[in-house]
Amino acid sequence: MTRIAIIAAMPAELKPLVRGWQHERFTGADLWRWRFDQGEWIAACAGAGLDAARRAFAAAESLGPLTAVISTGWAGALRPDLASGQAYAVSEVIDARTGERFQTATPGNLTLVTSPIVANETEKQRLAATYHAALVDMEAAAVARLAGLRGIPFYCFKGVSDGFTDKLPDFNRFISATGHFQTARFVLFALLRPWHWPRLTRMGENSRIAADSLAARLLDFLDERAYIRNRNGYPNSQR
Repeated sequence: MTRIAIIAAMPAELKPLVRGWQHERFTGADLWRWRFDQGEWIAACAGAGLDAARRAFAAAESLGPLTAVISTGWAGALRPDLASGQAYAVSEVIDARTGERFQTATPGNLTLVTSPIVANETEKQRLAATYHAALVDMEAAAVARLAGLRGIPFYCFKGVSDGFTDKLPDFNRFISATGHFQTARFVLFALLRPWHWPRLTRMGENSRIAADSLAARLLDFLDERAYIRNRNGYPNSQR
């Protein structure tokens, strides 16, 4: 039986993909399940950061042994040629805390670095220079490490929510100790600082487009015969 876990940080990253799937909660994680004749897909998220990614992985694994795992969601661009709103297949993941490198099961030369913080413009420049990476996120290295320990294939698809030179507020102050984004606090912060509005509006639109692009990319990868992809509500294929 095929059982593939799809690990993200936030529900909005998965929303276009899991439309119509069965939803449930498991020890602080959101789970969505789609069952079919050959097995099931399990999408899970529990917040931003390595610890949250481990919780999401554990929640997905609680339903049975996994045959493969995918790290997905939004990422920041570390190169100016990576377009916001687009989804990319990652071939290598680096843990910025330890320097460990994890190869994905997807060939190519696109590297992502996992950082313990949300990277601002200055931090993006440092990460790009240090690791020669193309993207930055906060979860993929944890998922890669767990997949390696279990000897199952690891894949990584990321959508660009913010560009290499985008100047944005410090989001780190609005992420709780459990990795959850404190939306109410951030909305109050943003309302009092109208100079951020155009950039935040642009990032919000790019994030929405990136989530659609990721859903299409994942469905191309998972659903090669379009058994599920042709159902109502799914974004168009990227092929």
